[in-house]
Amino acid sequence: MKVTFVEEDGTVRTIDDVEAGQSLMEVGRTHGVAGILADCGGACACGTCHVYVAEDWRGKVGSADEIELEMLDLVSEFQREGSRLSCQIQLTDALDGLCVAVAPTGF
Repeated sequence: MKVTFVEEDGTVRTIDDVEAGQSLMEVGRTHGVAGILADCGGACACGTCHVYVAEDWRGKVGSADEIELEMLDLVSEFQREGSRLSCQIQLTDALDGLCVAVAPTGF
């Protein structure tokens, strides 16, 4: 399956060797996507893997839970519709073709 990241500078990174079961954060970090810092390693304990899920994918990806929403408050100045932490998006075959934009890091 494949996923596409649009980095903050507009660079489009399509990764086409993604296996189901990985988190979106793991894929971004493994492939060196700019802005996927993942300081907490995927524990939903920071906001350094913040992405914006494209509107047409939001229904399939689902909504953030309460814990994720609390972490998104850490990056509230960059929060907008479709904000998610990529560590909380588990990739399934239903997400083949997913497109997200990497949020500014603010660092």
